[in-house]
Amino acid sequence: MYTLKIKYIRIGINTLIAKMSVNKKLLQPMGFLHGGATIALAESVGSALSVINVNKDNSNVFNIEISANHIKNVKNGILFAKAKIVHKGKTIHFLKINIYNEHKDIISFCKMTNIIIPKKKYEIYRNKHH
Repeated sequence: MYTLKIKYIRIGINTLIAKMSVNKKLLQPMGFLHGGATIALAESVGSALSVINVNKDNSNVFNIEISANHIKNVKNGILFAKAKIVHKGKTIHFLKINIYNEHKDIISFCKMTNIIIPKKKYEIYRNKHH
């Protein structure tokens, strides 16, 4: 979050919007925004939205799948990510995240699946494997 300078600008129960400025550190060698930076923005917003929708005292949220279709390339400006929960189950959240620029042009379409794991089960798993 700090490295990419992602800032949340609108928080709701089923939607979350964040913004990120495109700078030289986020460009790939050809001078365009690196797809990994776009994915990191999408995952940050999608994970945060799932966290908002669970009891943080009892559950951990982990991303188990994310994919993106990059539609338009970017060299500078501000990107916005709007995450929306499509399915909110007890153990799985399915989200769609649209990445767009300040002109509301779509840059990438992303989809993401988060798993919700009770903290007791996670602690037992972590202790066995560490």
